[in-house]
Amino acid sequence: MYKVIGATKSRSFRVMWMLEEMGLPYEHIPATPHSPEALAHNPTGKVPALVDGDDVLTDSVAIMTYLADKHGQLTAPAGTPARARQDAMTFWLLDEFDAILWAAAKHSFVFPKDQRVPQIKDSLKAEFARSAAVLESRMNGPFLVGDTLSLPDILACHCINWSIGAGFPQVGDGLAAYAKALRARPAFRAVAAR
Repeated sequence: MYKVIGATKSRSFRVMWMLEEMGLPYEHIPATPHSPEALAHNPTGKVPALVDGDDVLTDSVAIMTYLADKHGQLTAPAGTPARARQDAMTFWLLDEFDAILWAAAKHSFVFPKDQRVPQIKDSLKAEFARSAAVLESRMNGPFLVGDTLSLPDILACHCINWSIGAGFPQVGDGLAAYAKALRARPAFRAVAAR
């Protein structure tokens, strides 16, 4: 059985959502960043970490990719054009959504107060809004790539939810409806209820 280390109000949510979608059992250790539990599994103290037997994996998207490939779910097969398109979307989301939100978090509460630059958050919010508009213009179905839910959908929805909690501007109506539909999925609700 897998073990997920990390509080649900972190990137650990993505990993647990993926496991729920796949119907795979896991134990959840709701550790906060830099807690003894987090440090025991990742020397940086960051969460999530995934324990699979003797292996400990870190970084939410690396974990998600590992699970998708290992179980052949929520992903296109490696070495196919469909996988290249999926990876392109995943990497774009990391650059244009996740990194922006993480930069804002660092300047809100992660960095020591004397290292924070609160003024940067306005430009980050504007950049996120531009990226959200680009993503919405690229959507042509219920999912970002292909006809079924895949790893980029989990990543995108998690980032949209994070943006709401961080007080970023609302995404457009189409992207908001997309995220709302994903939040209605039983697997999402199962993790949210933890």
